[in-house]
Parts: sequence; structure tokens; C-alpha cells
Amino acid sequence: MAETVTTPDTRPLRADARRNRERILESARAVFAEYGAEAQIDDVARQASVGVGTVYRHFATKEALLAELLREKFRLFSARAREALAQDGEPFAMFEDLLRRNAATAASDAAVQHALAAAGEHIWLQASDERDELLAATGELIARARRAGTIRQDVEANDIAMLMCGVCSTMGGKPGFDWRRHLDLVIDMLRAR
Repeated sequence: MAETVTTPDTRPLRADARRNRERILESARAVFAEYGAEAQIDDVARQASVGVGTVYRHFATKEALLAELLREKFRLFSARAREALAQDGEPFAMFEDLLRRNAATAASDAAVQHALAAAGEHIWLQASDERDELLAATGELIARARRAGTIRQDVEANDIAMLMCGVCSTMGGKPGFDWRRHLDLVIDMLRAR
């Protein structure tokens, strides 16, 4: 019997279809890293060694593929936030470490940079469940730091999401921009005085 997994639309995939889907996603990360927003489905199919039709069976549009890559990153960022919540330590230091880890991950992934900084609302809407989970975990971390008096009292989870989108917009080797410096400024601005 073939092993199955469930896709976001709840249809189980056969093992070969699951492997194709995983190859497509892996290839999409590489293609977006190389071409950014100019990446095409044909490039992804070629990199994955599958036909274009196979890519379209899994992802109807380039935006749907980009949305899945974004959902994956939001799930990763949420898992990291939950790990931080499970630890003891100075709340702001744990929050800062989370922001730095997530920014470093985004810096190595041009598809996520594009999705976080420039993708249209329709892509964000396709990842809304994962985004909401990330915002909830981020909100808990903020509340913990707020109780400790180490983060500005007016900071909200949505603020962090937009600030990190701004940091992502400076990634990708744009002349005159150093995302690490911008992240330092964001973190310093979040600290309670």
C-alpha cells in the first residue's frame, strides 16, 4: 500500500506524487533563490526534473507555489516561537534570538524575501492560518517580555510582522542596504527604555 500525506486541500497523495511535490518545492526554493520574482514555473519544472503539467497539478499558479513556500516558512517560524516559549530565560533576549534566527533564514531564501516584502495580498491570504499561528506565538512572547518590562509596552505581534517584512525588503544584496544593521535598529527600537 502506498504511503500518503495530506495536502492543504485535504486530498491524500500517493508516495510518488508526494515525492514529486517535495522535489517541486525544493526546486522552487532554488529557482526563486536564483531568479527572485522573475522565476517561472518552467524553470521550477526543469530543476525538479518533472513536466510542467506535474507542477501545475500540485500548484495551479506561480503564486500558489510561492504561497506554499511562505506557509512552510511560517510553520518553521511558529515552531521556533513555540520552542522559545517552552524555554526559561530573559524574555527579550529569547525574543531577540528568535528574530535573528528567522531573519537569517529569510536572508538565505529569496522566495521568502519576495513573499514577505513584495507579494500581493492574495499570497498572504493563502497563508493566513499559518500566519495567524505565528502571530499568536509571537504575541505570547511579547506578553512575556512586556511582563518582564524589557520590551516597549505598545509593541504588538502585527508590528513585528511588518517590521520583519521591512527588514526582508533590504535583503538580497541591494546596494547600500545591510539587513543586519536594519535588524539591529529594529531590535533596539523594540527594547524598553
